[in-house]
Amino acid sequence: MNSSSPGNVELICIIVNFGLGSRLIQAAKRNGISGGTVLLGRGTVNSRILDFLGLSDVRKEIVYMVANRDTAYQALKKLDEEFKFEKPNHGIAFTISLCGAYGLSSINNECISHERGAEEIMYHAITTIVDKGRADDVIEAAKMAGSKGATVIHGRGSGIHETSKLFNMDIEPEKDIVLILSEADKTEAIISSIREHLKIDEPGKGIIFVQDVNKTYGLYR
Repeated sequence: MNSSSPGNVELICIIVNFGLGSRLIQAAKRNGISGGTVLLGRGTVNSRILDFLGLSDVRKEIVYMVANRDTAYQALKKLDEEFKFEKPNHGIAFTISLCGAYGLSSINNECISHERGAEEIMYHAITTIVDKGRADDVIEAAKMAGSKGATVIHGRGSGIHETSKLFNMDIEPEKDIVLILSEADKTEAIISSIREHLKIDEPGKGIIFVQDVNKTYGLYR
């Protein structure tokens, strides 16, 4: 594995109204972000009238993007200027530090830390984003390296290798997002197995990002 200091990669998470996710990713690409993944969500509005009408639930899109810290912060500032997140109902944006990222040519951060200060990291959250239909391949590759199981979420993606056009409109492919909670001493083996079997390091094959987990319940060894 290539080695670089962990903590220099950020996961950008932006929650916007339904229909804005793709536009937001296109704006992010103009500011140095290579692509993103959109998930469907549901928000709530604190309004008695809308609640009475049964319209208090609002469809949302959650956009995930990964970039090095400088690019992430600069892009997020530009996105805030364009989408005006400070205005009510215009969106919420935040970043989370990652301890590893794979499958992104613009990022070289592959050193997984097992310590945070004096505290030992016991678990990692491994998120793998691949083309729809490949989730089972990810899960199988992870199991070969000791993973106990996974959760699959569906979304759509837009990366530099992925968007095609139909009638001059961008068509974004559907994606599978696989979440695995891994014991820290198995994390690198699980990631290596997924990278090898799904060819993650080839352009357009998928991405993996890793986060520290602070505390867990309900996991069986």
